[in-house]
Amino acid sequence: MSSSGKGMRVSRRETLTAGAAAWLAAAGGVFSPLFAAPNSRWFKIGACEWSLGVSDPSCFALARQIGLDGVQVDLGTQANDVHLRRSEAQEAYLAAAREQGREIASLALAILNQVPLKSDPKAAEYLSASIDVCRALGIRLTMPAFFGAGELDMDNREEIDHVVAVLQEIAPAAEREGVTIGLENYLSAEENLDLIDRIGSPAVKVYYDVGNSTDKGRDIYAEIRLLGEMICEFHAKDGPHLLGEGRIDFAEVRRAIDDIDYSGWIVLEAARPNDLIEDYTAQARFLRRIFPERG
Repeated sequence: MSSSGKGMRVSRRETLTAGAAAWLAAAGGVFSPLFAAPNSRWFKIGACEWSLGVSDPSCFALARQIGLDGVQVDLGTQANDVHLRRSEAQEAYLAAAREQGREIASLALAILNQVPLKSDPKAAEYLSASIDVCRALGIRLTMPAFFGAGELDMDNREEIDHVVAVLQEIAPAAEREGVTIGLENYLSAEENLDLIDRIGSPAVKVYYDVGNSTDKGRDIYAEIRLLGEMICEFHAKDGPHLLGEGRIDFAEVRRAIDDIDYSGWIVLEAARPNDLIEDYTAQARFLRRIFPERG
């Protein structure tokens, strides 16, 4: 990239940072833990609903059995008519979370792996609806996924232009509600920053999956530091390996996270080759040693 291109990026990013500060203030400080001072930083350990092998409120009972703080719930599938758009499903999830003493970490849109935001108008409807679902569930993060049929290619100008246009249309509603749209994809850190620069909204950030980026051969420790406050939440996995037994040095992940002053959820989406309860209990304990609830 030319030096003039770098200058443009800094300028746009400075604008986004200033916008983010105003947006956080307008949202009443609900995001303050993400940018908290070191002596008040915190971590919570969760798991993805689909990783627990269920698609219903019983995920919270499993989370309690494993010893997790909460669950990243999924908006739903085509088979259940994307059920969390409905108030009765929302109420059932909230009741189950209260009953089990667990929390809802965030909302995922795994359905966008089959119904791509880059090409299917229905995907934009799901993403827009997810902002209302976040409000109903009392959470502040929705995660559109870009894998499978929805995978992004920055060289495909038409598809990327479409994604940018859709997010530019939806992001103002997220800003008004104090909701972050966390993009999870296979793009590099630089490509994600370019995409976010184009979208131009402080509500759009990166949902960073250390396993996905490792699969792509990327230096995740450098990427975490480069993305900095653009990271809104983390998935923890390491391909087919149990955490701590594979390619990723999670102690180094913690050092990188410390360098960007991240606080928040670390969400398991990890392998469970032996038994769900056994493997996830062990991996949750592993993560707690590295990411204690109070930093």
